[in-house]
Amino acid sequence: MEQYSPSIRAQAIALMRQGVPNRTVAERLNIPRGTVDWWRSEDRKARGETYEQPTDCPRCTGRPFVERAYAYLLGLYLGDGHIISKPKQHHLSVFCNATQTGLIAAAEDAMRTAMPLPSVKQRYKTGCVEVKSYTKHWTCMFPQHGPGKKHERTIALEPWQQEIVDAHPWEFIRGLIHSDGCRIINWTTRTVAGERKRYEYPRYFFTNVSDDIRKPYTDTLDKLGIDWTHCTRHGNAYNISVARKASVALMDTHVGPKH
Repeated sequence: MEQYSPSIRAQAIALMRQGVPNRTVAERLNIPRGTVDWWRSEDRKARGETYEQPTDCPRCTGRPFVERAYAYLLGLYLGDGHIISKPKQHHLSVFCNATQTGLIAAAEDAMRTAMPLPSVKQRYKTGCVEVKSYTKHWTCMFPQHGPGKKHERTIALEPWQQEIVDAHPWEFIRGLIHSDGCRIINWTTRTVAGERKRYEYPRYFFTNVSDDIRKPYTDTLDKLGIDWTHCTRHGNAYNISVARKASVALMDTHVGPKH
């Protein structure tokens, strides 16, 4: 860490004690944000303060839910999301294909909209991007969090979550498809007037090992009037298919392919 004069550090601490945000202090004094964060932490320790991260968690503060964003984020979480909840580490992560920049942006926007205060970052890995939001309050928002993999434990929506899903079913479906689903082009051949012809048609798939996660998906499809079938592969009915023309058209209107 670069060394700064005691007077610069004193100015920074004085500004922070007046309530000036770390980011503003860093910009005003032309100091890296990480240095300012460290100085604030050391100042709190010296004064014996216990820092409690401010929160805008709807469940803890009574702030109204931004329901559309939450319904979409719930779908993402149940599919490809997980929460880390340790004494010194708390965050919600959603993993996205690195080529699907629209999905990455939508995941980040949903996190920022559902809870604006926590910081949100992107971590690039081979072939994917991890979108992360840092606060322990994601466990309040997603009580399905628990030890082990989601498909190895019971997953059930709380009544208040079901109310949000019922109010914004398409956002929930979109989140699930954007996490563990896809829109593909199937093809088949038929003999017409003695000639073999190829026909293509779009189809939606949702694939998840957990019965408890597939059920809210299919229950919501039923409420929306979407025809679906189980597509069993290798003896496992983990795939839910939507292939009927009218149902696919509805899905295209409200969901669409990941991009």
